[in-house]
Amino acid sequence: MWYLYVIFVYFLLLTGLNFLRAKKVKTQEDFMIAGRSLNVRVMVFTLICTWIGSGTFIAGAEYAAKAGFSSLWFPAGAWVGIVVIFFLAAKIRTFGQYTVGDILEVRYGKFARLFGAFALIISFTVIVSYQFRAGGYILNIVTNGKVSVSSGQLLTAGFVIIFTALGGMIAVAYTDLPNGIIIVIATIAAVPFVIHSAGGLSGAMISLPPQHFAVVNQTFGAHPYLKAGSYFLATMFLLLGVQTMYQKFYSAKTPKDAREAVALWVIGTIIVETVVVVIAVFAAAKFWPQINNWFLNSKKGIDPASIVLVAARKMVPPVIGLLLLGAASVVVLSTGMNYLLSPTTSIMRDIYQRFKKGDTSQREMVVLQRIMVLILGVFAWFLVVKMKSVLNTAYFAYTIYGVSITPALIAALAWKRATRKGGLWSIILGSSTAVLLKIVTYVLPSSMVSQGDPFGIPIIYPSIAVSLLALILISYLDRPPSKETLALLFPDEKT
Repeated sequence: MWYLYVIFVYFLLLTGLNFLRAKKVKTQEDFMIAGRSLNVRVMVFTLICTWIGSGTFIAGAEYAAKAGFSSLWFPAGAWVGIVVIFFLAAKIRTFGQYTVGDILEVRYGKFARLFGAFALIISFTVIVSYQFRAGGYILNIVTNGKVSVSSGQLLTAGFVIIFTALGGMIAVAYTDLPNGIIIVIATIAAVPFVIHSAGGLSGAMISLPPQHFAVVNQTFGAHPYLKAGSYFLATMFLLLGVQTMYQKFYSAKTPKDAREAVALWVIGTIIVETVVVVIAVFAAAKFWPQINNWFLNSKKGIDPASIVLVAARKMVPPVIGLLLLGAASVVVLSTGMNYLLSPTTSIMRDIYQRFKKGDTSQREMVVLQRIMVLILGVFAWFLVVKMKSVLNTAYFAYTIYGVSITPALIAALAWKRATRKGGLWSIILGSSTAVLLKIVTYVLPSSMVSQGDPFGIPIIYPSIAVSLLALILISYLDRPPSKETLALLFPDEKT
């Protein structure tokens, strides 16, 4: 139980910091984007914490335990996405707004902003829900089962909701600074102990199926290469368009700070995500019989989604284990706060302010957004009850966001020929295709659905194809955008 007490004390310290920062929240700009005041150091660690969440420690670990090193295809999509974002970060900060909806409306009109906001709210609320599930796993393991997973989920939800509602982006960003340092130190320090406990590479190769060491695990999915590619694309398209990151860019002091932070962010992200996969694979080797038992005996054994947490308790020295559990705890906290703040920002900025007649004071805006944080947080907690797999839930949330918003968003920033109709229909048709195919998986007989893929084809492929075709074809059939529209996002270029 002492693990729990130490982590609890750390959370209390963060809460104190949160209260201090909350006093500085006076305006909507403070709450949403920290008053555009973040320097490079704070930016780097808040970007790492925002991306390295339970998608890494829980969903990524589940994938690694099931499929081995080929699970690196999952985070690799984000690495490519960060490189692309590097070239856009300064432009995003120069544009200087609050949400991706601000960009969508400039290029595609108010309805693109509205439909984009709906897609974002749905996908991000789902992402928040599995942060709560991850918190339940953590509290269950650090207390040796004395706190149930369901009780842990409720406690995590309460903490994240209150934390976010109090301080907004100011609290989120500055809380991420110590959290990011802990994540990097803990994951790297744990690796040699986990490898040694599993008997080294030779011991792991004896314990695990040979496919766990393949570039693409041929037993994972009806079409393994398509399956690996689908995880790569899902994370890449999510990162390229994820509003949480754009809010961080808007929060930077200058465009130069935003770009420098992205350069360092990609290095930190590659290191941490690769290390987590290594921990998960070698921990799976150590506990492979118990993991198999989970699938064969009605989930009695070790849940592969919790394998990194199990490693922290049973494969490393107590101090390292505490750091690793602390790292997992803080990323759940950080990611939950970031992804809860973002959809509420969209509600206020893209829906409420955009369509409400009359002015609302800054104080009223902050109060209303705090109420939205509470409502969406409670809804996310209810979603946890229906969740079966963090990996599958994360994949669908990534997919629906990536196919609906990202193509139109990147085109708005980088393709001058994109038109209002092209962007709008890309958002509508991409998201509709993903939702329809997801519904199909519940209608088809189980023999025709492989690991959530209808007819064995991951839903991201037809969904992204529809989204991109709509964007490109309709844009070329439509009249080119006006010079006035382009000048807002390409101010220094000839249009």
